[in-house]
Amino acid sequence: MASPHPINAVSRFVDWRTGLKSILGFWLFYALTVVARAFLGSDPWTTLENKLVVILLGILLTGLIYASINVFARTGTIRKKAVVAGLSSLAASMILSFVLLQLEDVMRQSREEFRYQAREGFVIVEKGQQIRIERSAAEPLVLTFPKMHDLDSNKRLRYAADISVVWLFFFLAWSAFYLATRAQAASLAAQRQVAAAESAAQEAQVRALRYQVNPHFLFNTLNSLSSLVMTGRADRAEAMLLALSTFFRTSLSLDPGADVTLAEEIELQKLYLDIEMARFPDRLNVEIDVPAELERALLPALILQPIVENAIKYGVSKSRKAVLVAIAARPLGDGRMILDISNRLKHGGKDELPAATHEGTGLGLDNVCQRLEARFGGRANCRFGPMTAGGYKVSLTLPIEFRD
Repeated sequence: MASPHPINAVSRFVDWRTGLKSILGFWLFYALTVVARAFLGSDPWTTLENKLVVILLGILLTGLIYASINVFARTGTIRKKAVVAGLSSLAASMILSFVLLQLEDVMRQSREEFRYQAREGFVIVEKGQQIRIERSAAEPLVLTFPKMHDLDSNKRLRYAADISVVWLFFFLAWSAFYLATRAQAASLAAQRQVAAAESAAQEAQVRALRYQVNPHFLFNTLNSLSSLVMTGRADRAEAMLLALSTFFRTSLSLDPGADVTLAEEIELQKLYLDIEMARFPDRLNVEIDVPAELERALLPALILQPIVENAIKYGVSKSRKAVLVAIAARPLGDGRMILDISNRLKHGGKDELPAATHEGTGLGLDNVCQRLEARFGGRANCRFGPMTAGGYKVSLTLPIEFRD
């Protein structure tokens, strides 16, 4: 079996492009300030040549800080990453200071002069490591600064510390920027994961609720077929089987998580009602009223199925008189529409038709309400209950949405 270490090593530096861009960006900014400063003087090329060494060393050391963070604290807390970044920045600033002191003899001396007029009347000229004091009554006094290796260890240490502090803040600034970038990227990734998880959970819920419809409907239909066969009504049973075949062929071809138009949903319900009309040819009457402007409105597939089933189960099958099952849609004027599904005696009457209760409707209405909530959230609601004139009505309120 291959060793996992190469994979782990690569995974530590998955954001190397971001790290490299930030490193080059920081040092490019520093280089621009150096160029601007150099060309204000009389010897810019010497300044740029010396600073090029500093920039190359700085890029290398910043890269080592990046590597330290990703090796020692990639999966740690932000506090741990900050500690590693701080210690790495301190080490990098000390290394840069030490290297610059060691390269003192290699660096070219600038030919640029700085002249100052002292209050005592002397002219002070600074050039490289020399200071010349021009006096009107005497020869110029030339002073040469000692090299670092000519100083005692205490002074060298203090000088190196001063240089280290300057570069420490630069390295800390890059570290803070990089860690902030990492934290933002992690936050955005977490938000995307949460959004994806919520979307997947909602889709799974919608699919689960939709799949509950099919066995529930199939059980009721098979029970109706059994009744027709047992009572010798084979012709009606055959008509119901044909209608059932058409219904399942149509409904099972739908994506459980997809929406259908209101017109398509009504057509599915007509197929189902054809099945029930074969069972109750004399008692079931259907009335559908859907305005043309709402036919393209979207809603979850088979959302009306359990409601229409209950209208048949608790209305038509329990009455000896003709029952009217009505489906009506109308806009509300606030970007929503309402769907009413009701059952009542066709020729009026209150006491003859039993009113279904919420407990009696069982799975059906619970399924519908949960699917509406999963699909539309608080923008939709469902109400149900007996009507004062007799019968039972379910009202679904949902947003009016169309396909793009």
